[in-house]
Amino acid sequence: MTWPRPVPLIGDRTSAQQRAADPTGWALGAEAVAALDEVIGARRDIRRFRPDPVPDALLQAVLSAGHQAPSVGHSQPWRFVVVTEQATRDRAAHLADRERLRQADRLDADRGTRLLDLKLEGIREAPVGVVVACDRRAPAAGVLGRATFADADMWSCACAIENMWLRARAVGLGIGWVTLFEPRDLVELLDIPDGVETLGWLCLGWPDERPPDPGLERAGWSQRVDLQSVVLHERWPAAAAPTAPMSYLRGPGQWAVVAGHDDGDDLLTAPGSLGALDAAVDRVLALPGPPPTTGSLVLAGGHHLVTRYRVSAYPDSVTDHVLDAADAGRSLGATTARRSGFTVQVLRGELVDAPGDLVATDALTTADVDRLLAQGQAAGRAAAATGLVCLGEVGVGNTTVAAVLACALLDLDVESAVGLGVGADAATVERKRDVVTRALARVRAERGAAVADPHLVLAALGGPEFALLVGVTLGAAAAGAAVVLDGLATSVAALLAVRLEPAVHAHLVAGHRSRERAHHAVLVELGLEPLLQLRIRAGEGVGACLAARLLLTGLEVRASAGRVS
Repeated sequence: MTWPRPVPLIGDRTSAQQRAADPTGWALGAEAVAALDEVIGARRDIRRFRPDPVPDALLQAVLSAGHQAPSVGHSQPWRFVVVTEQATRDRAAHLADRERLRQADRLDADRGTRLLDLKLEGIREAPVGVVVACDRRAPAAGVLGRATFADADMWSCACAIENMWLRARAVGLGIGWVTLFEPRDLVELLDIPDGVETLGWLCLGWPDERPPDPGLERAGWSQRVDLQSVVLHERWPAAAAPTAPMSYLRGPGQWAVVAGHDDGDDLLTAPGSLGALDAAVDRVLALPGPPPTTGSLVLAGGHHLVTRYRVSAYPDSVTDHVLDAADAGRSLGATTARRSGFTVQVLRGELVDAPGDLVATDALTTADVDRLLAQGQAAGRAAAATGLVCLGEVGVGNTTVAAVLACALLDLDVESAVGLGVGADAATVERKRDVVTRALARVRAERGAAVADPHLVLAALGGPEFALLVGVTLGAAAAGAAVVLDGLATSVAALLAVRLEPAVHAHLVAGHRSRERAHHAVLVELGLEPLLQLRIRAGEGVGACLAARLLLTGLEVRASAGRVS
């Protein structure tokens, strides 16, 4: 005897039997699929708009589509700031115009010129602007799904933008996504509070163009790659991996470099009389923008599981003590920075995933590396606004990490690369050499030729503060600032940044050469002559700040000394 299945009055009314009999029964039908394919294929990033108003009903329909997007933990973190006032749109357009010129200056000559030829935004023309902001004020650990992928709330907001884009296209409206802003400028323009981040500006209106193909394809900027070149099966391949995206960041042009030299030759002294300081001044003057008059220290800290192998003379807790003192402005690095007239920014390398100890497992996951790089880049861009950017680090055990990274990147001999660190004895050095040897052997056996990949090396053998400092270097250089290095750890981070983006090299200044054995080899690889050699081994950016103060003095001397006629 059987009984009828209880059918719920709410929710899913289907049964397992029904779903097994017809697995495709949830499909919306061929007509709906064809319509969706048509909308997806016809979506375009619109740059030219008619001034005709957008009916409120259509605006609400577009916003509603965004509000129906998937979100991590059903957190719905998006906030839609709708802008129609002409004055606000004019100010936003000014910000975008300024950033467009700045970005063109950072690219190589051909790409910079081609960027200026492109129509990249329609902020003034489009009758409506929508700024999608992500409300991140809730701690990530308190949102389902964000404890492990902390940026999933931002991805959710990107899904909302795609929904809005498709809905607008279906009714004939155009959307142009504009990211030509420094994030802090857009935040200030719209009075957005701390803890809320923007994803750029959406221009919304009736399009004054009907492009059959993506605009950047038609302009010859790039082409859509073949689908099969971006689809991987089972895991990332060790060989024949997808090509990394192309970078067009450029260093200073030859005219700017020569102008820096010429400026020094005009002084009432023999050319190059200030030695390495003259060369560093020339390097800074070749960069875009006015010469810096001050700067900042970016101090990054992190913990290392490798300390379990007793590679340091100090307990791991010292890392937090120094960072706390830096927050209070009382650490050696922070005090040196303040006495040099610099601001201090303290970054803590917090991890989402469990760390490894180098010897048995990778130090970081690639997801944590990506997140820390992004955090560092944002900090580097912010620091660049102050002038010179000095790098500093705190992390018990990180001279071991720096040594193993240097060995991996430069194929150095372990015996000659591993130094004492701070306060260590002969037994500690032997333990460090053993750890470095075993870590290198593991990674070379597991990765093979991939050891040359800076991103993978950073995950396998790096640490939180190293990833942060690589990001800081990339962000500061992209913003046009000179970056002053401290000891071995910061120099290794700079080397990784150069391996990721070669144009960064023109922005680097070696503050000093420390007593760590591998430091000289890293500076030689970077082609940098240090400004100071004082046997400093304090870390924390102390040497970088002292050198930066000397560099600023050199810039002041260059600007005010007597000149020949």
